[in-house]
Amino acid sequence: MTRLTGPLVPFGARVAFLLVGQMSSVQAQDIEPRAFSNAPIGVNFLIAGYGYTRGGLAFDSSVPVTDPQLETSSAVLGFARVLDLWGQSGKVDVIVPYSWLSGTAESGGLPIERIVDGFADPRFRLSVNLLGAPALALKEFRDYKQDLIVGASFQVSAPWGQYDNSRVVNLGTNRWWFKPEIGVSKAVGPWTLELAGAATLYTENRDFLNGGTRAQEPLYSVQGHVIRGFRSGVWASLDLTHFTGGRTTIDDTLNNDLQRNWRVGGTLALPVDAHNSIKLYASSGVAARTGNNFDLIGIAWQYRWGAGL
Repeated sequence: MTRLTGPLVPFGARVAFLLVGQMSSVQAQDIEPRAFSNAPIGVNFLIAGYGYTRGGLAFDSSVPVTDPQLETSSAVLGFARVLDLWGQSGKVDVIVPYSWLSGTAESGGLPIERIVDGFADPRFRLSVNLLGAPALALKEFRDYKQDLIVGASFQVSAPWGQYDNSRVVNLGTNRWWFKPEIGVSKAVGPWTLELAGAATLYTENRDFLNGGTRAQEPLYSVQGHVIRGFRSGVWASLDLTHFTGGRTTIDDTLNNDLQRNWRVGGTLALPVDAHNSIKLYASSGVAARTGNNFDLIGIAWQYRWGAGL
């Protein structure tokens, strides 16, 4: 078995938490540092996480409620595998969340209360690095040093989560969404600068509040990260995202819910050994035209194996 010691210490940092960013929210507006990183072909990742949110609705910020005072606790299980895609590294991943939600809000001027638990919508993603992250075996990866990486991904959320058509607040959304994304990552000494842009496209929810039809325009997002790596394998990042669009229509009535929201956050990843890592993360809505001003804190554990580890 290959031991990751000495010059391979940075390996743990470079491949840590390739699967997801803010796992607990499981939404279209993630803050995800290191989404387009390189890793040895054949490495597998298993991630278990827990996150807590307070304030707005983390699962769907366009739900027509006001004054949300909601709390969610989410347990998330994820899996990813690094692939060789046309000579460049890529990955496929899946995320399955289970959540508990409770709190109050106003809908149509009336107070509502919601207490529910169940599965939220799972999501699936295929990513490929188009430039700067060649497909490498574990031994070849020892000598890899990042410069400029350009990557793209396509993510799908399936409407398989808990949904009650008599309720306005749910864990599932009863619709599909599709999210193409492109990003760049540039290493400058111990620093890495990242920028990514995406568009989230939604199908209609044809069973909204007892048979209504709810449609949503595309939601456009951009996120940036400033990441600092350390010799120990620890890395930390300052994260910022902005998203706009996503105006909804309910039964042919266009709502005044255009989103122009900002979130800021931070991430700290701590390698434990060659196979295990821990990540702490938090984010908060700093400017929100709609109900996305929730606070989020979370922790995740990652186990990696395969490719000769």
